[in-house]
Amino acid sequence: MTILQASRPALGLAQIQTFAAPDMAAVDTLIRARLASDVVLINQIADHIISAGGKRLRPMLVMLAGRAVGGSGPAHHQLAAIIEFIHTSTLLHDDVVDESDLRRGRSTANALWGNAPSVLVGDFLYSRSFQLMVELDQMPVMRILADTTNKIAEGEVLQLLHVHNPDTDEAAYLRVIERKTAVLFAAGTQLGALAAGADEAVQRKLYDYGMALGYAFQIADDVLDYSANAQELGKNLGDDLAEGKATLPLIHAMAHSDAVTRARLAQIIEQGDSSAMDEVLAAIHATGGLDYSRQRAVEYADAAEAALDGLGENEAIAALRGLARYAVSRNH
Repeated sequence: MTILQASRPALGLAQIQTFAAPDMAAVDTLIRARLASDVVLINQIADHIISAGGKRLRPMLVMLAGRAVGGSGPAHHQLAAIIEFIHTSTLLHDDVVDESDLRRGRSTANALWGNAPSVLVGDFLYSRSFQLMVELDQMPVMRILADTTNKIAEGEVLQLLHVHNPDTDEAAYLRVIERKTAVLFAAGTQLGALAAGADEAVQRKLYDYGMALGYAFQIADDVLDYSANAQELGKNLGDDLAEGKATLPLIHAMAHSDAVTRARLAQIIEQGDSSAMDEVLAAIHATGGLDYSRQRAVEYADAAEAALDGLGENEAIAALRGLARYAVSRNH
């Protein structure tokens, strides 16, 4: 964080949530109303994952971006619900692909109902998001969301190509983050600005903010997989390793270890050997992998804050600035 950024007001997470609470209550009401289906299993699975808690960060970004540049209203609430439906559908699909059994401290939908229902309800949520999108009847909105969902799908496939691949480097890792995480953050903040009537230059600033925030958030998340308290994290530590995913702390360790250690780490990644967690952690600590990864996350968080320059100062801007700082300081 630069000295200039440090001097600018930023809200803490509790303050951000209080500020956003009225809008988020309206979004939550809309989400629950539009989840309804006459197929009982859809209601059960969708309610399980939507009610699992979480910070509703992505829909909150839509609301805050709107407030930052001109206000919010029903269109913002609908866009926020769309973003949350898209995100939730990707979680359902991710948990099936990753064979995960725990998310946010609760059993995943696939662990409770099986893979096929989880995938199909994920498809339902995707299609419901497009119904909501069409209701808004705005071609720029549809174009942004269609492009975004296509990139997310590319990211899923790209990540699959790197599973159990010890040759995954930082550039490849960042390409996956861009598509799997950052594009949805960026779409949310751009749409918030668009629905508030902001011009293209302002939309671009908020798109850039969302993109950089997405990178910061995901890298920080990947650091937590090697450093957090499992109960606070709400999932099993070492899940990434067990799934054969080489994230930045391990990629850095691979690049900076001696040949013998590198060969051993490659073997662990290829096998998805989570029982070798102690060896992996030793290599990560020996090469400064956690500190390096945290620093990269901070660089992206700083870039997110810098993207807000020129937008003026108000409570929503301070909230967006606070989210950038929170992304890299959280413990779960």
